[in-house]
Formats: sequence, structure tokens, C-alpha cells
Amino acid sequence: MATTGIQSLSIAEMREFASFTACEQRYIRRSLDIGLGRCDAFKVWARDADENVAIRSQYVAYQELKPLREELTHVAPGDRVDGLLGTLIHVAAFDLGQDKLEGFSAFRFLYERLLGAHARPWLPSAFVAAAALPVIRPERRKILLQSVSEAAATAPGWSEQEPTFYPEFIATEAA
Repeated sequence: MATTGIQSLSIAEMREFASFTACEQRYIRRSLDIGLGRCDAFKVWARDADENVAIRSQYVAYQELKPLREELTHVAPGDRVDGLLGTLIHVAAFDLGQDKLEGFSAFRFLYERLLGAHARPWLPSAFVAAAALPVIRPERRKILLQSVSEAAATAPGWSEQEPTFYPEFIATEAA
């Protein structure tokens, strides 16, 4: 029975990932490689000098992920969260500023994998705060902020089930 539930969850996660644009899918896979240390992202993802620069910047921004993961597992009611939320907003603003994630769903999908299920309660507020920053172009800011559903913004609770599907780079042979 438990295996069936995990398989169903994996299929739902695969379907959700398939609903993202090709650009979002590529960015999520690359971000997971960088954020989870799965490979040398320069070798796998850099197609030109501009991507080399973007990957280098992402490695620097994602240095904040490890302490964030640790802090998120230990936050309790009444704790000060200004440092935690400030760091999460800082990393989220980096990702949104890359113009690769089109909305909250792709952001949430990525960050659930980068930080774990315990990050879910923090994601709507971090996304809205990052999307509202003046470093995000006004027309893009509007699109990002409108992508947060009322259900996501007002959820009464969050699943503690860890994600099961972590998309990876798929090499294709040139014809």
C-alpha cells in the first residue's frame, strides 16, 4: 500500500514537472544539480560563456542553501525568523531574477527539492516577497505575483511528505 502511494506521488510530480515550460524544466534540472551537488554543472549545462557566468553566480547564491536546510528543520513557534526568511528571500530573488521560472508552481517545485518538505510553509511568503522586490521588472513582477493561487497563499497546513521525483539532465545525441 505504501509503495502504491509513493508511486502515485511520483507520477503526480512527473506530471507537474511536464506541465512546466521547457525553459523552466531546464532551469529546475540545472538548479537541482547545483543546489544538491549532483554533478559539475559547468560540464553538463554550460553551452556558452554567458551560461558559464550564470552557473558561477548560481553556485555563489546557492551557498546559502545548506545553512537554510539546517535552520528550516529546527525552527519552532516563537523563534525569530528574520534571518531565515531574509536568506530565503535573497536566494529566491536570485532565482526569480534569472527570468527562467514563470510562476509560483515551478518555484515551489524547485524549492521543495532544494530545501525539503519542511520548507513548504515558508515558500509562499518568500516567493511573494522576492517577486515584489524592485529588482524584478514591473511587468514580470505582476505576472509572478498573480501566479500565487489563493489556496497556496492561505493553506491551512502543508504536507510533510518529501518529494520523490528529482528530474535530472538527459543527454541527447546530435544527429
